[in-house]
Amino acid sequence: MLNDRLLVELDADAAERRSSGGIVIPATAAVGKRLAWGTVAAAGQQVRQVEVGNRVLFDPDERGEVELDARTYLLLREKDVHAVAQPGVGGAGTGLYL
Repeated sequence: MLNDRLLVELDADAAERRSSGGIVIPATAAVGKRLAWGTVAAAGQQVRQVEVGNRVLFDPDERGEVELDARTYLLLREKDVHAVAQPGVGGAGTGLYL
């Protein structure tokens, strides 16, 4: 990876989701701006705040797709990441930082 680029694998649950009533909403359903979660698979040498293995929140419309070893990854800039999730310590708080 070069410069501030991130290679992100989209989370499996991003394709379809469930409403609070249990209704399955397909990925093709038209929804307003919805951000997506993914896991960082690789990072460029100038990436400062994100590490490989972090879960990141990003806008899926601002991305490029690449296929490696029959798996689809997204190519992002570090500035396109909105949040990074960290595991909660002892169940206190959400474990998210912006």
